[in-house]
Amino acid sequence: MATEAVPMIGQMSKLIRREEVAEGTMAFHFEKPSGFDFKAGQSADVTLIDSPETDAEGNTRTFSIASPPFENELVFTTRMRDTAFKRSLKEVPLGTEVKIGSAAGSFALHKNPSKPAVFLAGGIGITPFLSIVRQADHDRLPHKLYLFYSNRRPEDAAFLDTLQTLETTNPNFHLICTMTEMSKSNKEWKGETVLTDKEMLSRHLTVLQGPIYYIAGPPTMVAAMRQTLAGAGVEEDDIRAEEFAGY
Repeated sequence: MATEAVPMIGQMSKLIRREEVAEGTMAFHFEKPSGFDFKAGQSADVTLIDSPETDAEGNTRTFSIASPPFENELVFTTRMRDTAFKRSLKEVPLGTEVKIGSAAGSFALHKNPSKPAVFLAGGIGITPFLSIVRQADHDRLPHKLYLFYSNRRPEDAAFLDTLQTLETTNPNFHLICTMTEMSKSNKEWKGETVLTDKEMLSRHLTVLQGPIYYIAGPPTMVAAMRQTLAGAGVEEDDIRAEEFAGY
């Protein structure tokens, strides 16, 4: 009876499928609830209703929505840490119902197309940007988009193939990937291998002041990129950031 006394805000949805999109990283595909609206780059809470197990972290997590608004499913992607929530999400049967909260957050593409967007993604921080660049491609937006995507190895880079394809379909989209620990990789890589810093940004951007910058990744990466941009003379108002801690 206690559960009836605490109504959860949100809509029910079913798990459609799940897939490994990089080593130790899984994407979970859910039905999009009727009337569920969101902007590319926003996030939502996912709550397991009848979780096989639970722990002190609870049965709800906030995830960026990796899928774009034009699709009829919601995709949440996460590094598979050893927590009760993630073990449960990986093991529950397809068709399992979860509760999805309303979309939230202001991490969305700016409206003024005269200002380029520069996305700085570290690891799983790619998820909001995947939604944004796919929606921009679908809507044929005129914005110039530059995505700097940093991983240790190609094996760790979720959605790399999808992003590389988008670069061929959208002439306004430029993808710059860097792999910083290629000594630990079994794959070939001909792209960048340095940390994303002022020098690297300068090689790929005409000018560092002017674009709107969006940063998403681990807290240490977000802090480092903020410092780099400030040192390059980028206005604080032109920097937006989201930290992905512990996911």
